Amino acid sequence: MRLYVYLLEGEDWAVEDSYVKLKVGKFKSKTRVLKNTRNPIWNEEFVFRVHDLEEELVISVYQHHDNSGIFSNVYGDLVGKVKIPVWSVTAEENQTLPPTWFSLQKPKSAKSVDKYCGKILLTVSLHGKGRDLSTDHVGYVNPTNDTSKEVEVTSISSQDFHGFAAHSKKSSEGKHLIKNIAGHFEKLFGKNEEAKKSDEEESKKDDSSDMSTIISDYEDIPEEPLVSHNFEEVIERMRPTSEDKEMPGDLPGGVLLDQTYVVSSKDLNLLLFAPDSQFRKDLAELQGTKDVQEGPWTWKSDEMCVTRVVTYIKAASKLVKAVQATEEQTYTKADGKEFSVFVTVNTPDVPYGSTFKIELLYKIMPGQQEHSGEESARLVVSWAINFCQNTMMKSMIEGGARQGLKENFDQFAEVLARKLKETTSKLVLEKDQALASLQIEQQSDWEMAKEYFWNFTVVSTIFMVLYVFVHILLSEPSKLHGLESHGFDLPDSFGELITSGILVLQLERVYYMVSRFVEARLKRGNDSGVKAQGDGWVLTIALIEGMNLPSLDPTDFPDPYVVFTCNGKTRTSSVQLQTLDPQWSEILEFDAAEEPPSVLDVEVFDFDGPFDQDSSLGHAEINFLKHTSAELADIWVPLEGKIALSSQSKLHLRIFLDNNNGVETIRDYLTKMEKEVGKKLNLRSPHKNSTFQKIFGLPPEEFLINDYSCSLKRKMPLQGRIFLSARIVGFYANLFGHKTKFFFLWEDIEDINVACPSWSTMGSPALVIILRKGRGVDARHGAKCQDEEGRLHFCFHSFVSFNVASRTIMALWRTRKLPPDQKEEIVKEQLEKDEKLALIEDAASYLVVEDVQMSKIYSAELPVHVKSLMRMFDGGDLEHRVMSKSGCLNYATTSWETAAPDVSERQVSYKFNRFISVFGGEVTSTQQKSPIANGTGWIINEIMTLHDVPFGDHFRVQFRYEIDSSTVHNSCKCDVSVGVMWLRNIKFEQRITRNIVGKFTTRVKDTLELVEREILLSS
Repeated sequence: MRLYVYLLEGEDWAVEDSYVKLKVGKFKSKTRVLKNTRNPIWNEEFVFRVHDLEEELVISVYQHHDNSGIFSNVYGDLVGKVKIPVWSVTAEENQTLPPTWFSLQKPKSAKSVDKYCGKILLTVSLHGKGRDLSTDHVGYVNPTNDTSKEVEVTSISSQDFHGFAAHSKKSSEGKHLIKNIAGHFEKLFGKNEEAKKSDEEESKKDDSSDMSTIISDYEDIPEEPLVSHNFEEVIERMRPTSEDKEMPGDLPGGVLLDQTYVVSSKDLNLLLFAPDSQFRKDLAELQGTKDVQEGPWTWKSDEMCVTRVVTYIKAASKLVKAVQATEEQTYTKADGKEFSVFVTVNTPDVPYGSTFKIELLYKIMPGQQEHSGEESARLVVSWAINFCQNTMMKSMIEGGARQGLKENFDQFAEVLARKLKETTSKLVLEKDQALASLQIEQQSDWEMAKEYFWNFTVVSTIFMVLYVFVHILLSEPSKLHGLESHGFDLPDSFGELITSGILVLQLERVYYMVSRFVEARLKRGNDSGVKAQGDGWVLTIALIEGMNLPSLDPTDFPDPYVVFTCNGKTRTSSVQLQTLDPQWSEILEFDAAEEPPSVLDVEVFDFDGPFDQDSSLGHAEINFLKHTSAELADIWVPLEGKIALSSQSKLHLRIFLDNNNGVETIRDYLTKMEKEVGKKLNLRSPHKNSTFQKIFGLPPEEFLINDYSCSLKRKMPLQGRIFLSARIVGFYANLFGHKTKFFFLWEDIEDINVACPSWSTMGSPALVIILRKGRGVDARHGAKCQDEEGRLHFCFHSFVSFNVASRTIMALWRTRKLPPDQKEEIVKEQLEKDEKLALIEDAASYLVVEDVQMSKIYSAELPVHVKSLMRMFDGGDLEHRVMSKSGCLNYATTSWETAAPDVSERQVSYKFNRFISVFGGEVTSTQQKSPIANGTGWIINEIMTLHDVPFGDHFRVQFRYEIDSSTVHNSCKCDVSVGVMWLRNIKFEQRITRNIVGKFTTRVKDTLELVEREILLSS
């Protein structure tokens, strides 16, 4: 016979770290150790062979000690015991003891911990030979915590158990638990087919009788099918166990897809995971996936979840051939509204496929209801990689997996977008609602005039004026008194004098109020309500109200208005008269910009009239990168400044940043930057952008332009990557788990310098970025130093391609730091330079650039004939021999071809050795020769391009050789001039020009002397 013991849980134990030993006769077993709990939950099964019904089941609870070393779980303090005679189980109905609480009995040993030891919940079942199909060892089951909590149990002590009759009340939930346990036993039994065959003949008769008894005992409990062909019914079975579960967090690898669709969450779940889903078929067709085999959705009662297995053959890629893949999909939550599916992908046939598994988590959640009343659902897919074995190729595997998943889920989103409509973003809905409510709330001028003029001063003045006017009408002309004359009436008493003075002061005060109101109304209307123009990034500001604004005059209230400044442009609100808590309810929009703004400057002024300078009441700076879109949609901005801080002044704003042209705005911006950078800039993938935003905690509108591998110079060089976006420069490094990251705005940069190679920069040029004083405080830990003026210096070096990285950084900085009018001038200059460059590249006029300042660096009379010296330009042995000796490697020339009448042209290419140039860059030249007017000599013009040198793409070197016959027999005169033609302006033009002229003066002299020597030796 077999005794099945199902140990459920313990309660009110005297110790926190514990384990349980079970013993029946000579057979023993034990549980795992549970720590830091006095109410442990095991849910473990144990099977013992029973030879004698007089044997006892002894359950002993021990306290675990961490210092037990290799004898952990072997030696510990005994907490309590429970003894259950096996024969007492046979007295129970169906020979099964329902879930029952047993009180632990204090042992006689002095090692007991407390008088009350707690209690333990377990169920025991005894079966005869007919069901003797398991092995002698323990069968472990993963815990399902909800099982034991839903059962009604009986609590007794082990001392009373010998006289305990089988009168324990079993609820329907208890039967359900026993049924699940029995079902799990059946699964275990089914795995041991050999044992079943060996015992089949011996136990055939007994089995029939025993099985008939068991079946009759459970006739009132319908058997659960392991597989359900109705997907919705299977999911519905998870609802009771999912209602109390929380939605799991995203996996650490990052988010592959986060989108909301106009569909209910239940329907989206059916579309993605229902058997024979048309969406999956369309996706497989797009991705080239073949032989898709979907297993049925299976209910696992032991794990209380629904799972299935999907196998398919992934299409071949550039690096990996077509391979077999297996997905195990498991629902971890399905309550009818929220669904989460955990997927494990195994591809053992790929390189190192046995060392890792890909994990995916699909989360489907209800979204915001649409204006049309339709439901929406949000789908979030995240991923992670789980390495089963250590491998040196970990980073390569992670990179390949990330790239493959990105491509797959780009296609996933594409197919899903065909079938479902994507919702309007929540931010756009909030913006429309907020702006619509503000337009309703705006007051008319009459309402504002009523509020402004309805005060004691105006009312009393009107009353006094009317009173005096009525008095004049009712009075008769009086006689002249004192110094009065006809037409000149004076007060006849001090009372009249005082009354007249009060009336004059009142009228002056009212006149002042009327004039200010008119001026304030005239000031309004320039910016408020004006719609933005153009396509691109549109900034919309809803100015709601102000609170606790300070007053510069203690006897009067301020007349505040607000000025917003962004990207060099300003917007001004209306003036609110005589108030500390102004109510604006105005909408101001900035015209569309090519790049998203980084900072919004806000300043509140006190209106003093059209001819007086207004006083500042406070200011603030809003950094768009430090606030989410939701935060900006409804934000109170505290004002800075001495009087503003003392009054705790603040403004209520609603800020919305929209891209009204979508991805085309980003493409246009990158196209513009390509002209500055001189290099193709590609739009980064959504996955790459998402990872970039996640690293630095940036808002979703931030897009990555480029990133480069480099080192950050501090006390010790730190290898990492520098990230460049439209608004920030960021650096990220991960050295053995220690992460270093920071970023600062382009507007924070005051200057960028190029440092020459040195030992400290490992022999490579460095880029030194200097921030303005008080800027980049959050990035202080990455700075190399701080100068006397309080400016932070950041040093980056060891770029793979310093020229490309520095050129990109300089171009981005220039476009961000300059105001719009200067940007327009730069664009015009760039167009002129592009035309100039196009002119230069034209073969006919390539070497004739009139505005280049040429310097004569060589002039001499050589004792060789003109024809002999011209052999230096015919591509023959003399030319190759001389250029090789002068330090030119891989020297090659083309033949002379006619480019224009009397003008021939050829191309020259070579490479300087390290003695000539430390950069060892390549050189390409275009040479043109034409005869002198008198026919006695030649003029050779040459344009030289230096590659792989700092700022090599910013200039060209121009040479002019004039070779003419001399009056001396067999001699010629040779003059050489050199100039530097600048294609782009930089700060180092004079230094580079001076260096080039100096270097080539020496080189031309040495080369011509070598030509003279070779010609003379050969003759």
